[in-house]
Amino acid sequence: MSLMTPSPADAQRRAGLRRMRLLALSLLVLAAIVYAATLGVRDATGWGYVNTAAEAAMVGALADWFAVTALFKHPLGLPIPHTAIIPKRKNEIGRNLQEFVTENFLTEDIARERLAAAHIGERLGRWLAEPQHRHRAMVEMRRVGRAGLERMNDAEVRDFVEDLLLPRLAKEPISPIAGSLLEGVVADGSHHGLVDLGIDQLRTWLVDNPGTFQQLMGERAPWWSPPFLDEKVISWTYTQILTWLQEIHDKQDHPARLAFDDLLRRLAGDLQHDPDTMARAEQLKTRLLTHPQAGATALALWQSLKTSLLTAMDDESSYLWVRGDELLKDLSDHLLQDEVWRTRLEGHLGDAVAFFINTYGSELAEVISATIDRWDGKEASDRIELHVGRDLQFIRINGTIVGALAGVIIHAASQLLGG
Repeated sequence: MSLMTPSPADAQRRAGLRRMRLLALSLLVLAAIVYAATLGVRDATGWGYVNTAAEAAMVGALADWFAVTALFKHPLGLPIPHTAIIPKRKNEIGRNLQEFVTENFLTEDIARERLAAAHIGERLGRWLAEPQHRHRAMVEMRRVGRAGLERMNDAEVRDFVEDLLLPRLAKEPISPIAGSLLEGVVADGSHHGLVDLGIDQLRTWLVDNPGTFQQLMGERAPWWSPPFLDEKVISWTYTQILTWLQEIHDKQDHPARLAFDDLLRRLAGDLQHDPDTMARAEQLKTRLLTHPQAGATALALWQSLKTSLLTAMDDESSYLWVRGDELLKDLSDHLLQDEVWRTRLEGHLGDAVAFFINTYGSELAEVISATIDRWDGKEASDRIELHVGRDLQFIRINGTIVGALAGVIIHAASQLLGG
């Protein structure tokens, strides 16, 4: 079975090789005809020069035919030593080619030089500046993202979560990490937006469901309390809660907010330093992660996220597309306008390429020798000849012409020296 698949251009290469072979052979035949036609002439005449030139042209043509043919096969099928070089020594040639590529191409200095000359940052910035190019980039990212998401089987995701992720998380202590994270969140005030959202949602629910609030409070009123009094107390309480929630939302220094922040700070400290709190946090974590529904819940969350992403990918008016285009536009602006940022990016690319070449360059070059080792000797020879044989026929043509010129010069010198 062939390991090399012919390409559409092979037919053109083969036709070109046949034409050049025919031309080189035609020159040899022409030289032979001229030689035979001028055999009976005297050396001192002009035809003697023609005869000698034809003779030398045949010698040159035959010598170069032998040299070219010997690269790929045995001339005339004769097992002459040092012929059929490529079929016999293809493995050694492959290793030499591997060493040549490794030493002269896969080097850090050359890679960095070519990367710097390419001006990738500037060219990428100009390319992304065009809306149609950003759209094309988003389409390609969608294609890759969709392919990746669709290849992730739900059963495999669940097995990964239940067999690897959850057991691993259950063994890792979470309280110090959670405490440090919570401490940073409180220090930065990053939780204020979440608090505002919670207050808004609670207040909105109360505004939309006054009857439900009244019913819940009424069920907890003493049996002996008069209904009219219950109604007044519940109405006053409802109004006060709405007012209190609005005050908390509007005032960043509200006592309730400050008390909540203080509670979070103490919890963050206890999670990092208090053994009892740390133990309870670990117990809660273990209980949650080892619950029978943990895997199913994680899978349900994954399915919801996957569906949302796939839907957003197909909707070019979605936030995912709009935000993606904005990010690509920002990237383009940085690459074109901020030289320091662009230089830093290209430096990181150079470091990445250098690391790849220094770490995997030799292994990458081994692909050359490994591939050539797998080739059949005759097939490899035929394929190489198909690619370079047309140009090698010029050696035969030049040999014929140069041989003829050399014959004329030698014949002239013989005439001069012979008197």
